[in-house]
Amino acid sequence: MWFGKTEVAIRAAFKAMEFGKQVAVLVPTTVLSEQHERTFRGRMADYPFRVVSLSRFRTGSEQTQIVAGLSQGSIDLVIGTHRLLSDDIVFHDLGLVIIDEEQRFGVEHKQKLLQLRLTADVLTLSATPIPRTLHMALLGLRDISSLSTPPADRRAIVTEVMPYDRQRVQQAIVRELNRDGQIYFVHNRIHSLQTLADELHQLAPQARIVIGHGQMSGHELEEVMLKFMRREADILVSTTIIESGIDIPTANTMFIHDADHYGLAELHQLRGRVGRWKHRAYCYLLLPHDRPVTDKAAKRLKAIEQYAMLGAGFKIAMRDLEIRGAGNILGKQQSGHIAAVGYEMYCRLLEDQARQLRQETIIEPSRTTLELPIAGRIPKQYIPSDKHRMEMYRRFSRAVTMQELDALAADMTDAYGQAPEAVQKLVDLTELRIAAGTLEISVIKLEPPDVIFTTRHPPRLDQLLKKCTGQSDAGGCQNGVLPPAGELFGAGVHAAGRAAQNAGPPHARRSVINHYHLYKMSLFTPDAHAEAGRRQQRYHAPDWRECVH
Repeated sequence: MWFGKTEVAIRAAFKAMEFGKQVAVLVPTTVLSEQHERTFRGRMADYPFRVVSLSRFRTGSEQTQIVAGLSQGSIDLVIGTHRLLSDDIVFHDLGLVIIDEEQRFGVEHKQKLLQLRLTADVLTLSATPIPRTLHMALLGLRDISSLSTPPADRRAIVTEVMPYDRQRVQQAIVRELNRDGQIYFVHNRIHSLQTLADELHQLAPQARIVIGHGQMSGHELEEVMLKFMRREADILVSTTIIESGIDIPTANTMFIHDADHYGLAELHQLRGRVGRWKHRAYCYLLLPHDRPVTDKAAKRLKAIEQYAMLGAGFKIAMRDLEIRGAGNILGKQQSGHIAAVGYEMYCRLLEDQARQLRQETIIEPSRTTLELPIAGRIPKQYIPSDKHRMEMYRRFSRAVTMQELDALAADMTDAYGQAPEAVQKLVDLTELRIAAGTLEISVIKLEPPDVIFTTRHPPRLDQLLKKCTGQSDAGGCQNGVLPPAGELFGAGVHAAGRAAQNAGPPHARRSVINHYHLYKMSLFTPDAHAEAGRRQQRYHAPDWRECVH
């Protein structure tokens, strides 16, 4: 909601053109195309860059000239709607693709634009990214930046969900007109726009009302929009064509008719058309009396009403991801739940493919399950941002080497300060999981007073001892029972564990850290033992109650 996305796009485009590259800006509507053309031209007026727009507002001869200029390289920046995706569009040297309001485009549209030049950089702009795009960013397949600082004097929009009530609608209209403001009334059925406009005229006879929709000719629609911008009209009754790019500071009341028919991102985008100056703005989501609201629609309406604070776009996008699912990241579906292979497996396959494309080593993650009464977590007080907290959890779950875990812990300390106890427990548990994986341990489970280790294969204790102690045989193992941990690892088990964190390759030191951490967390005592030849090894932990409280 006017937090500076266009400014970011302008600066990125300037840098690309400065290096001799062409820039393509893809927008969803002709109205936004015209507005961006004025904005970009105004900012580039002092520089020798040629900026044009390509849409149905252009005549046939004008479009022919623009197409020729793009192929010859005489045009530096083009702003256009789906017309940019036509087969006759050929760029001379495309360097940057900017997709504004990316949630308005289908996957096929965006992928076709990317095919114009595989070497082009891509910048997508959205107040509420679609679940597919947001999830790709959270997986690390795309970079994401969030603009969270609102302009000075900006105020949150008052959002209210209510049944359609003529009297309340009339009161809200009169209040806005009395403070010399303007009003949007969104109704997404073209055939009944005139009927609605007549009803509003009865409620507010003094108001000047205009109608706008996408089936108008370019000239007619432009005249309607210009009339509203010049304040020659008080109420604009329109379809969702106003969703993108309309910037009128004096319009500060909006009604959305049959609000349960709109998507969450769409509602947020529409609401963002008001409250673009210092005045308090109002958005009323009107529901019908004659039909019930579905469960999913109720969740969307509750979310849009709940997240009415400034900068709520990311929270709304996260809620949309939760409601609709992440979609098919490898295909065209932009939302929907991943059920075929399971969520974690799906994410791991994607990350493995991303690593392979980057020619990085694919490391199989350890599959050790920890069933221990120890709660490791990241408190919201430590990392307030939902996005950053989720990203940290993702990095913890995907860490497969100590180097990754050490880097994660260092990054977290640098960014947020000394980790609290709950976070340190999460670090310890992650280190234990990584270390246990190297010993082929699949489950570590507490069954008081014992800790049970379940291995993936029947254990060969001679190899385990050799791996843990460097001995060439299993001399330390007598009658199938492991010696006490203190004897097996030496009296300085704590020191050995600490030293192992800083010396030697990961595969040579993990077993020491494994036992060190179990000892450090008091989950078993130095006189622990295990029976040989079984897949489950039991360690006595008489003092377990002291460590879990």
